[in-house]
Amino acid sequence: MQKQFHLTKEGVDELTKELEALISGRAEIIDRIKTAREFGDLSENAEYASAREDQGKTEARIAEIENILKNVEVIAKPKNASIVELGNTVALKSAKVSKEFTIVGSVEADPMNGRISDESPIGQALLGKKLGDDVEIKTPAETINYTIESIK
Repeated sequence: MQKQFHLTKEGVDELTKELEALISGRAEIIDRIKTAREFGDLSENAEYASAREDQGKTEARIAEIENILKNVEVIAKPKNASIVELGNTVALKSAKVSKEFTIVGSVEADPMNGRISDESPIGQALLGKKLGDDVEIKTPAETINYTIESIK
């Protein structure tokens, strides 16, 4: 059974653009390989090895994106803002600090920008909680208790 990937509409658009750019870049890599072959002995040809490595990385990323897009489930903005679900933005407050997280699928996760995966410990701690609930979030550095201030 294939894994379902949860993405927002913006995430799908971003991956589609990346896929198009990678596919259009194939011709350049093929030209680099062709040019490098003309230099002679392939066993000691750094340009050839570099171009082939780039080709391998590009083809692997194309296959990865195609697999994600083939098995994507687009996250709709939840209509019920009383329970934390995939796609919600959650504002948390503790005695010392306030934080805001948007819960997204693992492909779109970007913790430095407040986009956390539903599969992460923080995401799992928040899913299913209600407005006003207390949540204990454990990080490698510390454990902090937060109260859910808002769900959007």
